Amino acid sequence: MPIVFEESLGNDTSIALWKIEETAIELENQLQLKDHEISFLHKLVGEKRNLQWLATRVLLRKMLKTNDYIDVRCDENGKPYLKSKSHFISLSHSYGYAAVIISESQKVGIDIEIIKPKIEKIAFKFLSNVELKNIDTQNTIPYLYVCWCAKEALYKMNGLRETSFKNHIFLQPFTFKSHGNFKATINKDQQTNDFTVFYKQINDYMLGYVMAST
Repeated sequence: MPIVFEESLGNDTSIALWKIEETAIELENQLQLKDHEISFLHKLVGEKRNLQWLATRVLLRKMLKTNDYIDVRCDENGKPYLKSKSHFISLSHSYGYAAVIISESQKVGIDIEIIKPKIEKIAFKFLSNVELKNIDTQNTIPYLYVCWCAKEALYKMNGLRETSFKNHIFLQPFTFKSHGNFKATINKDQQTNDFTVFYKQINDYMLGYVMAST
């Protein structure tokens, strides 16, 4: 399992990115899947989705440094959690990569996306009018992917389905670099919460992640 990026974000929070090179059988052999997980896996359409689902679970176990069974469940909003551990987790995958962030003390969110030009056509769907005006036009495509990954990571950390990328999650302007951070806000139900979003471009992929206390 080649981990291509790994970083400690504090005493009890870490992030890792893994390039998926194994077969589904090789990944499955590293897990002790229960009946409900096998049933769910069989419902996934396509070999790629199977690989991605399996890879996030294997990577999670590697980060927890255990060979024991890890029971990953999803709450009513689809947010994953560990049934028998107190850690906060967030999972993501895109094509040939799986990404995981894990923390013992704070809510977290992560997203990884392959960079494609088509995102420019849908920017108006997830950015506010102000955010559209702040786009770094010298780096439009990667800038937009940072915005998407940031909002997806914030959405996952927040963990509520009715949160709107365009109407509830707002990003402060930033100048695109290969890696960096910037401020963001979730403004919903008359509550405003501020965060720092981190991002990193790794080859043709963009990675974004956030922790609740930042």
